[in-house]
Amino acid sequence: MQTATLQSYVAGHWYGSTPGQLLTSAVDGRPVAATHAEPAAAAEALDYARRRGIPALRALDFQARAARLRALAKYLMERKDALYAISAWTGATRGDSWIDIEGGIGTLFAYASLGANELPSGNLIHEGPAQPLGKQGRFAGTHVLVPRDGVAVQVNAFNFPVWGLLEKFAPAFLAGMPSLAKPATATSYLAEALVRQVEASGLLPEGGLQLLIGPAGELFDRLEELDVVGFTGSADTAAKLRTHPNVVARSVSFNAEADSLNCAILGPDVQAGDEEFELYVREVEREMTVKAGQKCTAIRRAIVPHRLLDAVASRLRERLAKLAVGDPAIESVRMGPLASRAQQRDVAERVELLSRGSEIVFGERDGFAPLGEGVGEGAFFAPTLLLARGTGAGAAVHEVEAFGPVSTLLSYDDLDEALSLAALGRGSLVATLVTADPAVAARAIPVAAAWHGRLLVLDREAAAESTGHGSPLPMLKHGGPGRAGGGEELGGLRAVKHHLQRAAVQGSPTMLAAVAGEFVRGARVTESAVHPFRRHFEDLAIGESLLTHRRTVTEADIVAFGGISGDYFYMHFDEIAARGSAFGRRIAHGYFVLSAAAGLFVSPAPGPVLANYGLESLRFVKPVGIGDTIRARLTCKRKIDRARRRDATGPGEGVVAWDVEVTNQDDAVVASYEILTLVARRG
Repeated sequence: MQTATLQSYVAGHWYGSTPGQLLTSAVDGRPVAATHAEPAAAAEALDYARRRGIPALRALDFQARAARLRALAKYLMERKDALYAISAWTGATRGDSWIDIEGGIGTLFAYASLGANELPSGNLIHEGPAQPLGKQGRFAGTHVLVPRDGVAVQVNAFNFPVWGLLEKFAPAFLAGMPSLAKPATATSYLAEALVRQVEASGLLPEGGLQLLIGPAGELFDRLEELDVVGFTGSADTAAKLRTHPNVVARSVSFNAEADSLNCAILGPDVQAGDEEFELYVREVEREMTVKAGQKCTAIRRAIVPHRLLDAVASRLRERLAKLAVGDPAIESVRMGPLASRAQQRDVAERVELLSRGSEIVFGERDGFAPLGEGVGEGAFFAPTLLLARGTGAGAAVHEVEAFGPVSTLLSYDDLDEALSLAALGRGSLVATLVTADPAVAARAIPVAAAWHGRLLVLDREAAAESTGHGSPLPMLKHGGPGRAGGGEELGGLRAVKHHLQRAAVQGSPTMLAAVAGEFVRGARVTESAVHPFRRHFEDLAIGESLLTHRRTVTEADIVAFGGISGDYFYMHFDEIAARGSAFGRRIAHGYFVLSAAAGLFVSPAPGPVLANYGLESLRFVKPVGIGDTIRARLTCKRKIDRARRRDATGPGEGVVAWDVEVTNQDDAVVASYEILTLVARRG
């Protein structure tokens, strides 16, 4: 059978035709592809990304790039079956492939939604509010975030060729940085198939995503100051790349997510018959067997109370004995092989090291016989559970990771000892605490948080919806301290901001408003001859403002509002008690002031303003008493064009944020806030 030669995608074309390293199926060892022998075109790829990719991405804004991500996710989801077929060569079961393929596409959807709902139009994010730096309000400072003028270089691991590529690409693309992906060679055939689909979609601007197959060549020698490296892999490789002379000399941003000795602690409150006991056992077994344990988040150390050590060991042995291992094409198979024979040898060597201080509770000797034809040439490895009693494990269990279906049981006498054992891993991506007692969680989590990037507290209540110990999610950070690499991936807006450059800006409020693209308090306003609520989205200008007429607050207002709201708090109704308060008098309800301000600035007739759907940063600054006179200033603060994120035809609408300041007869601010409205575009 002719073996396809994989190609790199660089500078808008596919290249590589001479077969290089042979890549084989993890299931039966037959050849499935070969890398190309031509040297990596790292210099050409970086140059193309800088010359063509950066301008092309910057011609779009956050909202437009979010729309492209959503369209790409839909395109890939419609073609996922082709990726599933290739994923089978990696040894992944259908469930394993679902995590990789649909989990990766789902991450695109998540970042598309984040961009559409959280990011502004344009290519600058204002991190306000501006801070006054002078006594007269004429000098202020704030922070802005802008896309880096660099390339996002993404080095991915072999275990998740699709998800690993897409979870790095999505926030970089949304931030406006072109991506250069370098997949692990062992499963690069699946990454190449993914990028071919992306390229065929025509949805990315030129240079938005490039692919390097095979060795990286001079890639790290060519990096520049504003580039960003995202790495997933072993802690040893991360250390080598992080200390590359060019990376150090140019202070290149380097984010590492490395394999780690993650743990799961069974709480001291749990008994053998409890639901939490079974939850713990199932979680450990799942993390041993999903992706054949080839997950950077897998549970490597299962830490249980000493009194339950044998019970947990026995229950895990029962479950592992029923596990069907073999060719994932067989319907009954729940665990496939490791990704390669090289990985198989590496795991065997590490299990041998671990077993010197531990006993094997379950392993190859327990009737391991993979199902399927030709599996003798595959990369199968028996699920292996070790048990370290007392201090017999020595340092190996806290230092050596077997990156496969391998976990070690450890015991503790009290919670402090359990937390100390967890910390001996010197930093991990995730730890799980299974407990039914909130007091145990409240005591353990603040201690464990210092050494773990993510913490799952699992009980019977959370179990119904829990995504599990080993599932990173787009809205939460993925990374950990120490051995885990010290980096952060995912995390929603945090991941996007990682690809942006933050700068402090100082100047007059008017200048800051011009730079930030949104109104800054103290800046010059444009007094509107037409009520701002009468303008369509396109016609509104930032800084367009309305100063309302005045209203004097009466006792009747307070009584009426109390009757409508049911709020009879003494400060509003008890004259004697109010005199003895810090205010020295009866005051109006804060929410009356808010409502009265709306009455001052709202235009009641039907018009472009469709709905008020949010209120942010509300502060009641000074009390408003009977006889005080208030007025409001309504100013167009920020606009977000939502038309491009919708599939429907028609003008659509935009989001307008309005700055509101309510002042009294002395021009002192009594309340300030921001309201969000949907405003129609012109029909």
